[in-house]
Amino acid sequence: MKTALAAFIGACCIFCVASSAIRNQEHDKRTKEKELSDVDHNGDSHHNPDYDHEAFLGKEEAHEFDELSPEESKNKLGAIVDKIDTDKNSFVSEKEMIAWIKYIQKSYTTSDTQRQWSNYGKSEHDTLSWDEYANRTYGEHSEDFPEGDEERFSYADMKERESRRFKMADVNYDGVLSLREFVDFLHPEDAEHMRDIVVMETIEDIDKNKDGFVSQTEYIGDMYPEEGEDEPEWVQTEREHFTKYRDLNGDGKMDKDEVRHWIMPEDYDHAQAESKHLIYEADADKDGQLTKKEILDKYDLFVGSQATDFGEALTKTHDEF
Repeated sequence: MKTALAAFIGACCIFCVASSAIRNQEHDKRTKEKELSDVDHNGDSHHNPDYDHEAFLGKEEAHEFDELSPEESKNKLGAIVDKIDTDKNSFVSEKEMIAWIKYIQKSYTTSDTQRQWSNYGKSEHDTLSWDEYANRTYGEHSEDFPEGDEERFSYADMKERESRRFKMADVNYDGVLSLREFVDFLHPEDAEHMRDIVVMETIEDIDKNKDGFVSQTEYIGDMYPEEGEDEPEWVQTEREHFTKYRDLNGDGKMDKDEVRHWIMPEDYDHAQAESKHLIYEADADKDGQLTKKEILDKYDLFVGSQATDFGEALTKTHDEF
């Protein structure tokens, strides 16, 4: 299904600011779904293998993996398979695949947070105040735009949004963020107490007429901004999905609860769905589990141009798999 997740909680639209400060643009995005990759899994109704590569390997520290020979690819993948097979029975079960995918996603969140935390000169037990964050991120550029300039308004909006998110992440109300709270600030899609913020930001970005709801026109326009009568088939499918699955009370628009159900469905686990997909595609004998040979025979399903550093995946010490 085509979604607006062109750039993320695959969960996001980039909210650009004219700042050269240390903030990472990945956190200027709207979290729309807790996805496993920034790319669409089925863009334009065609399966996108890059989604599988990022879900299986992670979306950080991307390598030029497509430059490796098939033999080199298989050797590196084989080392990963040995690590996934935690019970060492020579099979990768669905449970082991789910655990691996969740480990990769958690590793990304952890390494991303630690990198940004250290960029502020913070150690594990330090805290970060809003003034520190705002001055480093926005202070140098707050007057760069003339009065009335559109970029100035966007810049102010971003600062206000992040201030609101900062306060929500400060669970003990002490006015500063610990490293653990900073994780929730950067990745609100992963924290239960931050979900209202995720819903609010989603509505704010899609709700063009600012009535507090998401209409079908706004829903489609966020994914397919082009105007014209010749819409792709997937757009028509999304219109049907809006009516059948998004607008649950049938009033022609999504309220906060319906947006929450859309972007964070309680009955859907991305890691489980991806695990089932990978096993289905590679399971030659259809016994519900994978041997190393089955995985290596379908190595292009698991690795590719969007792959991450295998050494990183194998040697991370902050969260051993």
